[in-house]
Amino acid sequence: MQQLRSRGSSLLSTLAVPQLKKKALNSWVAVQDTYFSTKDIFDNHKVVFTVGTSIASVVTAWIGYTIRHHHETKVDQRLQSIEKAMKNNYHLEESDFKKLVNPGSSRIAAWIATAGTTFIIGYGFGWRGGRWYTNRKFRKDQMKLLGQINPRGPQLVTTDDGYILSMQRIPVGRSGNKTGKPPVLLQHGVLVDGVVWLLNPIDQSLPFILADNGYDVWIANSRGTQYSLGHTSLDSGYQAYWNWSWDELAAYDIPAEVEYVHNTTGQKLHYVGHSLGTLIALAPVSQDKLVNMLRSTALLAPIAHMGQIPSLVARIGVDIYLAEDAYLLGIREFSLGGDVVIKFLEGICQLPGIKCTNLMTPYTGSNCCLNSSRTELFLEHEPQATATKNMIHLAQMIRKGTLAMYDYGNVNDNMKHYGLPTPPAYDMTRIPKDFPLFLSHGGQDQLSDVADVKVLLDNLQGHDSDKLMVQYIEEYAHADFVFGVNANQLVYNPIISFFELH
Repeated sequence: MQQLRSRGSSLLSTLAVPQLKKKALNSWVAVQDTYFSTKDIFDNHKVVFTVGTSIASVVTAWIGYTIRHHHETKVDQRLQSIEKAMKNNYHLEESDFKKLVNPGSSRIAAWIATAGTTFIIGYGFGWRGGRWYTNRKFRKDQMKLLGQINPRGPQLVTTDDGYILSMQRIPVGRSGNKTGKPPVLLQHGVLVDGVVWLLNPIDQSLPFILADNGYDVWIANSRGTQYSLGHTSLDSGYQAYWNWSWDELAAYDIPAEVEYVHNTTGQKLHYVGHSLGTLIALAPVSQDKLVNMLRSTALLAPIAHMGQIPSLVARIGVDIYLAEDAYLLGIREFSLGGDVVIKFLEGICQLPGIKCTNLMTPYTGSNCCLNSSRTELFLEHEPQATATKNMIHLAQMIRKGTLAMYDYGNVNDNMKHYGLPTPPAYDMTRIPKDFPLFLSHGGQDQLSDVADVKVLLDNLQGHDSDKLMVQYIEEYAHADFVFGVNANQLVYNPIISFFELH
């Protein structure tokens, strides 16, 4: 297979005609997808939009009329008192007085302004109401489809350290035909759960695209997220429940899920990870724990080395030791809704140039191709909690530029856990050279930075050329790989082609 690599580009190459054509094509695809998605929503629910807009317009008009009528009544009363006084003092007739107080064309302008305002406000309320309804209907229909495909509900997996994980299975596509193609396991990143794969329309969501192409799809939910809060002996309200970092995700969660899918289906499986979901798969693969059960691995916005990430929010959080301070305060469950994080985000929002209406940008990079209508759906389900210890581990990687296990901060504790004064490093050069890898990263990504991805690619330099496909998308940032309206064409179709070969 042809290997696609790009190690950065100069200003001249960025302005080259082929690059401009590619960007124009991607932009046009995004515009088309957004247009047809909006058109489909309106066509399917035009009654809701029409009725909602009409009702809102009528109600707004009635309120506007009532307020104006009340105002004019007060004005008439005042004018009558003025008329009476002027008649007594200046002996003016009624016709003469009307010439003084008649608003003339100003009344017409006022009514036009009122009507226009009524229409705009009514239409706005109607559109927002219709949009709320369709978003709700969209989620209901999508989860109904998921339930029809997998009527038995989630699959439960217990890890060797006692955590009970939930996985959702989509064994067949909408056609209902089983093709016998191998299973695919999807793994989300940090601070979200498996729902993130399902928030786009069906023809833009990777799980449904894979299922419609004949694959047996499994969606994982990491420990600590809303569907994987169970444990054989610990309650999530206790601090001991949250005593883990991504070391444990790599050592227990991923192996348990991969083994469960492998044993249930009797087949080796493909794996797709996004963000931290890439690292927790690469770590055990580099230690040969999963190789015999996997066909291939697709890495979207891969996280491995993190020493050069430019994300402003991440960098500030690391520099002020946000996670470490939370841990010292006894906070073991790290949630974006927690007091410590809220105060941090409030401080970030006060920085010059930071628009907190889109806090994702300074965190992930400028995502090019997100559908803004999905934001509300995202906030209904995400973000999810993770362990504070996990956030400390990630901060250590950023601060030190290392790819190693969790550092307990002193020689005695490290010796107790590892038998070494410093944490052992993960060696990505140990990934088998004939293991199929698909890697896709973006030029605007501030979490999976191009410079850090280059370090990972350097570790894979000796990889078999026909087993490694590297895709670089200049305009993509971190969230585009999951939510991009054109990711189905730019990323998911190449992944499926890669799977077909392996």
